[in-house]
Amino acid sequence: MSDPINRDGLAPRFWERKPLDRMTRREWEALCDGCGKCCLNKLEDEDTGEIELTRVACRLLDDCTSLCAHYEIRHQFVPECIVLRPSTLEKNLYWMPQTCAYRLLWEGKPLYDWHPLISGDPESVHRAGVSLRGQTVSEFDTPEEDWEDYIIEEPT
Repeated sequence: MSDPINRDGLAPRFWERKPLDRMTRREWEALCDGCGKCCLNKLEDEDTGEIELTRVACRLLDDCTSLCAHYEIRHQFVPECIVLRPSTLEKNLYWMPQTCAYRLLWEGKPLYDWHPLISGDPESVHRAGVSLRGQTVSEFDTPEEDWEDYIIEEPT
């Protein structure tokens, strides 16, 4: 399968030598592993601030690919969708998936072997069981009061 995220022609292991805030937009976008977990609706415990993932997906998440179906124009449909940039990363770390490349690099950790930038294969994230491809439910079909029924442990 061809990679839906353009990773062609990037310098080998650029993320190990280049700070997040110095990356080009293409390099930044290539860090996305395509797991889709950032597009899952989350629940926050009001007392502890703990974030829990649910299998309830944003209306734009394509369950077959684990990618946003309208990434470039997503704000036309979901105005509150967060634009993750180096300047917004720190304030968003609390809800980001534990396996997210952006979070890992911010924390000074290496990427996992299944990451497409390491494996060279966009399917490796799915084979590793890290993505939720084929496992989500629609936010349109799932009332918000039922989201607790869909809490999941984050695959790592």
